[in-house]
Amino acid sequence: MLGNSVMGILFAYVHEERVRDLTELRVMASVPYGGRYRLVDFPLSNMVNSGLNKVGIITEANYQSLMDHLGSGKAWDLSRKREGLYLLPPFGKSTSRTDGKIESLDSIRRFLKNSLEEYVILSDCDTVCNIDYREALDQHVRTKADITIIYRHGTSPDVDRNSIYMVDPENRIRELLVHRGSEHGVNYGIGMCIIGREMLLQLVEGCMSRNEYDFDKDLIQRVIPELKVMGFEFKGMAYPISSFEAYFDANMALMDPKVRAELFNPNRPIYTKVRDDMPAKYGLNSAVTNSLVADGCVIDGEVENCVLFRGVKIGKGAKVRNCVIMQDTVIGDNSRLDYVVADKNVEIEANRTLMGYQTYPVYIAKESKV
Repeated sequence: MLGNSVMGILFAYVHEERVRDLTELRVMASVPYGGRYRLVDFPLSNMVNSGLNKVGIITEANYQSLMDHLGSGKAWDLSRKREGLYLLPPFGKSTSRTDGKIESLDSIRRFLKNSLEEYVILSDCDTVCNIDYREALDQHVRTKADITIIYRHGTSPDVDRNSIYMVDPENRIRELLVHRGSEHGVNYGIGMCIIGREMLLQLVEGCMSRNEYDFDKDLIQRVIPELKVMGFEFKGMAYPISSFEAYFDANMALMDPKVRAELFNPNRPIYTKVRDDMPAKYGLNSAVTNSLVADGCVIDGEVENCVLFRGVKIGKGAKVRNCVIMQDTVIGDNSRLDYVVADKNVEIEANRTLMGYQTYPVYIAKESKV
């Protein structure tokens, strides 16, 4: 894939309502994941690893943490004199919230018009996967497709806004069903597609003139009979963050070495903001089993089946099991946590007991004190 022929556009805010607790003070793209990453790291790294050198990120409200994380894009080799990383806030709008992807794309129309790339890769930020876009683009060019939708085959997430595609033996999409619940053995979308830049501008302009703002229903579904819309099946592992439970399960899946090996393929590394810190420190009476522990942690208690972000402190006698503990959280002595997701800078005092369940983990909001 040539960097000067393809550009990327990321939607930082889509599907925030699915994990409202985590996105109360941040956009979906900056939700922490896996001990040191943010969700945006995966689609952004996928584009960089595929050869793109120009990526725009469309934001809405609450994007301060995203700006702090991305900075100039240096961690992704996108801090450049020409092209590189572009943060695209909702300029030109009277409110901080837009009506959908169509209006967001219309708000960056000048950015798209001034770009010279022939193709655009559009992607949401709510799916954790490691994909090589070059294969999809090769198919897009070879089949002379107008639009190529990237999908997975299997059981769709348990949400009411799934996009289900009917694909013929030649990989051409014949029908799109929207707002479907969880179904088995179907081709469901993961929020990624490839389209020509000029065609994208024309389709967005047409939708805006008809007051249509839903990307799947008003753009893709409408043009399937008229244009050549192809499908590309992604067969690798993918974890759509479709609910708070799905977020918890996606973190717990990292306990499996096979999952880590595919998501963090050394040939296609996932880049993130660097935070220099000391190595994790383990006390004399500590015990850690089957857990991911980031730099800067200080552990004096027992940890099992947990994801610990940077700077977490586990007190003496504390027992933490099946938890996701985010950055700089402090857990007091003799506390017990099971199936808990603690956001950043949480303080849990000594002798506290918090217990959830696998299908209903307990969430502790950012900077809370328990």
